[in-house]
Amino acid sequence: MPASNLKNLTIQIPDQTTAPRGWAVRSLWARNLVTFLMVFGPGLIVMEADNDAGAVSTYVQAGAQYGTHLLWVLLILLPMTYFVQEMVVRLGIATGQGHAAMIYQRFGKWWGLFSLSDLLLVNFLTLVTEFAAIALALSKLGVDPRFGVPLSAVALTLLVATGSYRRWERIVVALCLLDTTWLAVAWCLRPPVNEIIRSSLIPSVPQSGITASFVFLIIAIVGTTIAPWQLFFQQSCVADKRLRFSDLRWARLDTLAGAVFTIVVAACMEIAGNASKMRALAFIDPAQMAVDIRAFAGVGVETAILLLMLNAAVLGTTAISLSSAWAYAEVRGWPHSLQLPLRDASGFYLVYLVCVALAAAIVLIPRAPLQLIILSVQVLAGVMLPSAIIFLQLLLNDRELLGPEFANKSWNNWINWTIIMVLFVLSLILAAQVVAPELFPQG
Repeated sequence: MPASNLKNLTIQIPDQTTAPRGWAVRSLWARNLVTFLMVFGPGLIVMEADNDAGAVSTYVQAGAQYGTHLLWVLLILLPMTYFVQEMVVRLGIATGQGHAAMIYQRFGKWWGLFSLSDLLLVNFLTLVTEFAAIALALSKLGVDPRFGVPLSAVALTLLVATGSYRRWERIVVALCLLDTTWLAVAWCLRPPVNEIIRSSLIPSVPQSGITASFVFLIIAIVGTTIAPWQLFFQQSCVADKRLRFSDLRWARLDTLAGAVFTIVVAACMEIAGNASKMRALAFIDPAQMAVDIRAFAGVGVETAILLLMLNAAVLGTTAISLSSAWAYAEVRGWPHSLQLPLRDASGFYLVYLVCVALAAAIVLIPRAPLQLIILSVQVLAGVMLPSAIIFLQLLLNDRELLGPEFANKSWNNWINWTIIMVLFVLSLILAAQVVAPELFPQG
């Protein structure tokens, strides 16, 4: 039942075994709380699922190489992530359709195919990074990836094939909240609090200056904090949950809470990497870093980081695979809802299964350069992000589609075009770095 139906003081809670019973809500704050809890989910999931395996690798590597010098980038990305996803919420509620379907309808088949192809390519490569992280973490936990990776793929498939959106959402929200463990990990590593505050509020660069590696990591951080799949995922999620205009303020709050939570967790990952740098440990990947810091942080911190890597990969895999399955099924006109059983939406579930299975198979290729794949995919996502946001911006200015109340206001457009220009400049810098490596000092 959408939250917009809560118009009186009695809420009917259906029970599958007994007759419906009513809970009397006699205060405004309680009614608002119940409404928010019913709407809550897509915003937190889309934000925290983006703290996936690639994000763990990118943020931890940023801390391991440059300490706290890149924390200010996260603070800048906080409002950017919110404003981008808030547009997605408005569009999903206004149209009741997914992002891929709207691009096809409003811009035509060619642009629709272009955006869908971009999404599927980046999503699949990102899925490879998720299973790469699963393989790295499992190997450090003493589990053979040849056994653990296929088992993970099966579990991830069963997670969505329940025929219940609510059941899937509850499980994934619980997995998101498990990431609060990153705060405990960061605290156990005894971070330099004053330095963290200063680096978060005041932009700074390391003593080595602006090098190719430094620029590469900044673009990777942007690519992993705001990813193209998030636009498609949250809009489809909002449509599948059947949110309405009266739910908009609560969906915005859900998205804002998710953005804040995600940035805080990302900062904790950088702080964990900084602990490695402070002790001059060579960085290879987060799993190896977890093993290395055991000597001074203890086995509890080591195990927590490895398990958090697995959790991040599970979150990323289910969200990214669903964004691909939703988008492809929307374009093909197939049934595409987690509310439907397997037999009624076989094409939708098949796309999800194929994405998961192929990505898991690639990771099992012997001696694949997993950490390089993980970081490179984040950069690729950063390069492709501007074009994805341009489609979103154009859709949000379609007053015929949204009406004057829900279309972008002038201040929305100023902010959003600024975000697009920043992302475009970063993409140009990356392209220049690839074409002319001598542009930035190496280091």
